Formats: sequence, C-alpha cells, structure tokens
Amino acid sequence: MWRFILPAFLATTMIAGAVNADSNAETDGWRFVPVRAETACRPAVRRDGGAVGLVITGNGEATCDGRWVKQVTLPQAQHVNFSARIHASNVEMISRNVVAAIVWLDEAGKEVGNADFATTTVPPDANGWRQINDAFAVSAKAKQARIELRMRWSSQGEVEWRDAELKAGPAPAARIVKIASVNHRPRGTKSIQENLDQFAKYIDEAGASQADIVCLPEGITVIGRGSDYVGASETIPGPSTKFLGKAAARNHINIVAGIYEREGKAVYNTAVLIGRDGKLVGKYRKICLPAGESDGGLAPGSDCPVFDTDFGKIGMMICWDVSYPEIARELAHRGAEIIFMPIWGGNETLCKARAIENQIPLVISSYDLRSAVYDQAGEARAQAKDASSCVVYAELNLAEPMNWKWTGNWRSRIWLEGPVRKDP
Repeated sequence: MWRFILPAFLATTMIAGAVNADSNAETDGWRFVPVRAETACRPAVRRDGGAVGLVITGNGEATCDGRWVKQVTLPQAQHVNFSARIHASNVEMISRNVVAAIVWLDEAGKEVGNADFATTTVPPDANGWRQINDAFAVSAKAKQARIELRMRWSSQGEVEWRDAELKAGPAPAARIVKIASVNHRPRGTKSIQENLDQFAKYIDEAGASQADIVCLPEGITVIGRGSDYVGASETIPGPSTKFLGKAAARNHINIVAGIYEREGKAVYNTAVLIGRDGKLVGKYRKICLPAGESDGGLAPGSDCPVFDTDFGKIGMMICWDVSYPEIARELAHRGAEIIFMPIWGGNETLCKARAIENQIPLVISSYDLRSAVYDQAGEARAQAKDASSCVVYAELNLAEPMNWKWTGNWRSRIWLEGPVRKDP
C-alpha cells in the first residue's frame, strides 16, 4: 500500500532568524513555506528520543503565518486517509489557528477541485497530543496532493506535527439515522395527560416505522387546553418525562419534546431528550424568550448542551431561538451533528438559514409551521404538506459531507474562516 510517513530526520534545530534560507531547504520532501517573509512564523525540527516533529512557533506578532508542505503522488484509490499527531500550546482557537489541508493537484501540479481540511480539534490525550484521522474522497482529475501543516495568527502559539501520513483508505462508513417529526396540534383538550396521550399515538407510529428519534413540538403540555405556562410547569424528571420515557422504551426510540419546567421559583421553557431506554438523557432551557413568555413568568436558560446518542451528537433549541444565529452556532461549535427544535411557529427561512450557516441538519416539529427535516443546504428532506396531523420521515447519512461547487466541504471551513471564538 502506497504511503508517505514523516520519518525521523534532521538532528539539528533550524535557526529562527534564518527563515528564508530554511524555507528553501527540503527535509524528506518537507519544506517550510511562509505566506509572506515579513510575517513568517519560526520553523524548527525537534527530536524527542526516536520521534521527530515539525514545529511552528509564533514570532510575537498576531499576523504570523507559515506552513510545512510536502507534495506527493496519490495512490490509485478513490479515498485517502490522512493521519497525524499534533501538540498545540498557547493558541487562541485551534480550529482557526492550526490548519491541516490536502490540496489536490493534477499531473502538471495545477490545483483541481477544492482543498479539504482535516479536523484539528480532537480532544488531546493526557500528554496534550491530538490524533488526526480523517478520510477524504480524492478530487476528480487529481493525481498528486500537497499536504500543508500550518499555524497562523497566533503570536505566542506553538504547534508540533508528528507522524503525518497519507495513504489509500476505504470510504467512510455510512452513519444512517432515520428521523421522525410530528405535525400535530391538540385542540380543546382538558388535561396534560390528554395531550400526552394524543402525542403518544404519533410516537408509537414513529416507533413502528423504526425511526431512531422523533421530535415533538414546543409546549406539548399547554397547547390546546388554555393553560398558562406556570400552571402547566412541573419538575424534570417528573410526570411528563416519566410518561414519555415509557413511550420511548416500548418503541426503542429517542424522543425530543418541549414541556414547561419548574425548578424552585423558576419556570423554564424546556426541551427534553429521552433515550431509547426511557431514561432522561438531558434537557435544554430556552435562552431567547419573546416578550409574551417573559411576561408570562418564564426565565431564560443559559447553556447550550450537546448530547451523545447512539447515532451521533445532537443539540436542541426552541422556537424563538431560531431568530438569533448565536444558539445554533454555539451548538455547532460544541460538536452537534443535528439540531432538534420544538417550535410553536415562526419563519421557515430562518430555519433554513440556521441549517445552512452551520452546515448541520435542523429538525423542526411545529403547530403553525410545517414540521420538517432540513439538510445542510436548507432543503426540506421531509416536510408536512399542511396543518393535517401526520409524522414526516427522513434518512440522513451523518458521515457524508455536503460538497458545494465553490466551497467544497464548507462545514470544515466555517471555523477556519469565521470570527475568533477563543477556546476554553
């Protein structure tokens, strides 16, 4: 199997003041290339026992930039796997300051297609090393690749790269999730239990269709029965989550639903996540409250948690949250792969925008909108036709990137090219 490996080499360290001379020197095919000589970071080669690392250190200026590059012939394969280890310190935002790029080239060395970018934000091990391991489809017409290991815009940062390797590999394994969203509005009901019983029928329908997760709307314990928010509030866990837990367990399905939560004197508009086993996985408290809700006694939440499920990481937001880009962006920053949003009513264009700008599918379950599953392009993979009660379904492959003509896999570029969000 064809591969290139960053081997042990060069016993001496490069002199920081000789950037231009060093940038022209090759080391097993690697060259340090500053974007501009006057803003160049400081390159070095470091030995640590038998290991050798390519190092880039900031020059004290916020404009510093530089990269180790190597050009290689591609293997005869439709997919390649890029792996490396990185150790970063004193960088403000690793997803923006530390870049691992695969630039596709034709036989003449001309760039073809869009470059691909590896994920550099994998959590570090106990010694601070992060393991990159990403698969990429080889760009059409590409015969070569230029690997770029880069640090930029971090005046005091330092990054060390080790064990960089590009080799033929399999396509990423599919990660299919079947999503269900309920389109139903109870009317003239007399109790919370009556509302829950109505929604349970649609949970059972989704379970019979072997959906992995079903989304219910906002405020399912209030809609249709004339109650106020505070009067319908309850603890979480509480009676409603217990009922939803039984529905989840008998259908072996995850459930997202909006209810009103009381904790001490506070009352929140809350979305709960119930696991397939019927246990409460977690909750999200609505952060953006319209005047009617704050005047009705509700308090805002303050956190954007992301939860692990058996098919991927999910985030939740609620209704008015969609009017502000910050909530969805924070969930994306924390690693959410799908966002579920119980919503009363609102603007479909905003729902599409939140999906597009974060390149994350968004699932809505509504009363006044058409319940839908939007993909990363903001297209409805499934959507209710009208206000009639139903369940809509869509299957998504979470391992399949969405490549656009001019940007390629834009999701991998959002943090590289967006504003600074300092790492914790």
